[in-house]
Amino acid sequence: MARTNHQHPSTIPTEPPAISRHGSMRWRSVGYWLATVLVAAELGLGGIWDIQRLPMVRDLVTHLGYPSYFLVLLGTWKVLGAVALLVPHRALLKEWAYAGAFFTYTGAIVSHLTTGYALGELPLLAILTALTVLSWALRPPSRRGRSAERRWPAR
Repeated sequence: MARTNHQHPSTIPTEPPAISRHGSMRWRSVGYWLATVLVAAELGLGGIWDIQRLPMVRDLVTHLGYPSYFLVLLGTWKVLGAVALLVPHRALLKEWAYAGAFFTYTGAIVSHLTTGYALGELPLLAILTALTVLSWALRPPSRRGRSAERRWPAR
């Protein structure tokens, strides 16, 4: 007579093993830090280039229809955004930095599409937009703000 390996329904585990949860958390953390470091590096380096008004950056911005002084303002905010993404325990500041990066990259995409200038940069801008969203979505609880429910009590 063959034995069957049936478990009683009450003995079937309902949670995945702890190893897979920790493994998943590890990959989430790696994904978060990879995306965050790439976005922060681009914001920081790009911001410095903007502030310095390097000729290649100045020419691009001018062709897109923006005044060259705009670079100093944009570059300053980019550098501050890069710092905000990396500094711990400033969730609200990070939310603003993510929003700023998202607006910067999507605004650049629209500017390129509208003017038809340097369309070869669109894939990089799309990747930077996706990395910004990925970093925001994967951020650990310690880097998130209070939930909307706690911020705004129900009436």
